Amino acid sequence: MSTQDFNNPVRSGETNLSRRKILTAAAVAVPAALILGPASGVAAAAQSNATNSKAALVTGSSRGIGAAIAKRLALDGYAVTVNYLNNRELAAGVVRDIESAGGKAIFEQADVSDAKAVRRLFDKHREAFGQVDIVVANAGIQRLGAFADMSDDDYVRLIDVNMKGVFHTLREGARQVSDGGRIIALSSGTTSMRPPTYGPYAASKAAVEVFVNILAKELAGRMISVNAVAPGTTNTSLFTDGKTPEQIAGFAQQTPYKRLGEPEDIANVVSILAGGRGGWINGQVVNANGGLV
Repeated sequence: MSTQDFNNPVRSGETNLSRRKILTAAAVAVPAALILGPASGVAAAAQSNATNSKAALVTGSSRGIGAAIAKRLALDGYAVTVNYLNNRELAAGVVRDIESAGGKAIFEQADVSDAKAVRRLFDKHREAFGQVDIVVANAGIQRLGAFADMSDDDYVRLIDVNMKGVFHTLREGARQVSDGGRIIALSSGTTSMRPPTYGPYAASKAAVEVFVNILAKELAGRMISVNAVAPGTTNTSLFTDGKTPEQIAGFAQQTPYKRLGEPEDIANVVSILAGGRGGWINGQVVNANGGLV
């Protein structure tokens, strides 16, 4: 693989898949959803990952990493519920992009910090698509500040969305995801890096990592995998807002690839976990940071 391949976030993921051949032999019957076989690029992944009867719900998917995940899963063949908090137009735009590429999607408003709103979101998804096969708990916010400076309001809102919101989403996922399905939550590389001013934010994401590990054990016997993806520095407004161009360039230089991650880089990892070839990964935190950590 050339350096140029790595610099293209979509192409590098496709190339890695197309060059990997995984052979499995089993002495006992293994559920089809967990059988690993040779991969031959995104087209094959789309064929094996899902059919038109499969459906995914992605929280916080009107922009950034969430939007990229919604579009990626739609490309894989899933009907997708796009969730938003405030910006209806952005969510509608994601749905239009999915539909223009031949996919199926709806958009629904919900504040994940509200348990009743999350239940309604799942109800709307079921009304549209009949079942829940994939849940991606992506919705999150960032509030930064030294311990001495952070306000009560910022701290409470951070926990409400990043911790309670993920709990609400995973709880409904545990209740409603079809056997053999997937539950995926978004963590953060800051749980490992632990930089100053990120204390409460990193702690809220560390809770997510504990959630998925324990939930994976609680769902034993249902063939549902539960994992977290921990992005590093990624080119989204969540990361770049409030930073100077010089600061952003400095962060880009910290990875071996000398660039920020792109939302599509993270979406490709979620796609692998969501598909049939990702079933043996369970209860794990997958670092997707280009070698930053």
